[in-house]
Amino acid sequence: MKIKVAWIGKTKEPAIASLTDEYLKRISRYAQVEGVTLRDEVDLLAKFGKEAKTASKSTLVLMDSRGKEFSSEQFAKFLGDYQDRNPLPLVFVIGGADGFSAEARSAAANVISLGKMTLAHELARVVLLEQVYRAFTILKGHPYHSGH
Repeated sequence: MKIKVAWIGKTKEPAIASLTDEYLKRISRYAQVEGVTLRDEVDLLAKFGKEAKTASKSTLVLMDSRGKEFSSEQFAKFLGDYQDRNPLPLVFVIGGADGFSAEARSAAANVISLGKMTLAHELARVVLLEQVYRAFTILKGHPYHSGH
């Protein structure tokens, strides 16, 4: 399985960059994973939108507070089902501080929420990466996730 985790804007905090690198490394034990920095939403749509050359070669998932909420186990099932049924790379995108436009949301195959609370976009990236890692440990029966 190939996963890309993309975010809009440069990383300002060294701690966020460090955690991003740590979770990308952990996820790489289970899947091919890549972190991608995007300039803005225009860059996102150019690389992964419906009109992009790569659009038919990946599945776009936006992380947005208006999206579907999952428990960690449900998110693991989502990843596992995708892995079993779809060979295309899965591209998760964390938006900038202003979220996503209607155009970006309509370009996505899925819109997922990390919860009802608003998170700073850099922190949301770390939460997403941790949940992707947790999902793989759930799928593999690793004790990292103890079911709580």
